[in-house]
Amino acid sequence: MTENFVRTEDGVDIFYKDWGTGQPLVFHHGWPLSADDWDAQMLYFVNKGYRVIAHDRRGHGRSTQVSEGHDIAHYAKDVAALVLKLELSDAIHIGHSTGGGEAAAYVARHGAGRVAKLIMVGAVPPLMLKTAANPGGLPIEVFDGFRSALAANRAQFFRDVPAGPFYGFNRSGAEVSEGVIQNWWRQGMMGSAKAHHEGIKAFSETDFTEDLKAIDVPTLVMHGDDDQIVPIDDSARLAVKLLKNGTLKVYEGYPHGMLTTHADVINPDLLAFIKA
Repeated sequence: MTENFVRTEDGVDIFYKDWGTGQPLVFHHGWPLSADDWDAQMLYFVNKGYRVIAHDRRGHGRSTQVSEGHDIAHYAKDVAALVLKLELSDAIHIGHSTGGGEAAAYVARHGAGRVAKLIMVGAVPPLMLKTAANPGGLPIEVFDGFRSALAANRAQFFRDVPAGPFYGFNRSGAEVSEGVIQNWWRQGMMGSAKAHHEGIKAFSETDFTEDLKAIDVPTLVMHGDDDQIVPIDDSARLAVKLLKNGTLKVYEGYPHGMLTTHADVINPDLLAFIKA
């Protein structure tokens, strides 16, 4: 393998990008994408004097299409292996969607002494699934529908998601970018169907409540109030109440994929929190 992979203790090769020097920023991508989803942020921050690092989750992108381990515990341990290899300290972890859960789990379970701050953008914590204890969540039928659509025709499903709710391109007056849609599809289709199918359970059924309670570093929670993928009322608004040192920033009318559609607004806000 090249120097752009780290091998985990269970033999999975995790691909990563590592650009620049300075304080490290570690980016955690959403389902079913790859490190490439952070292009707009990595280019911005490497030119601001930061070291920017992003990896492809196991089974995603260029990482090994392994059969097992598609759960948050393994995702967080994989990040720990990457951090150890790169000898990162004083790092700021930034996670989007499923990556927000992965980042929170890493910080809570493995990040002691190595993490300066955490940022969660459109993130899934504390719990997406509707349960007796989480009545505002989404019913299991929603996620079963994702699994069925993926198994029936992954290529079409991965076209429909970005063309519709992910970037808010289904909203009246939206400025639709075919390139953005195709790039989402490209990233998704690079990965393993098995990893993506099992990842739905990981992002929807993992309860991050105890992870959030354990995090004591300054944490910024950013969320669009028109997020059709991870509704804000059962995610960000609850997550910030569980954090010891959390701040919530809400973006009126912004979609789940606001890091791409509104990078011109989000990137300076990320920078302001990082520098604070």
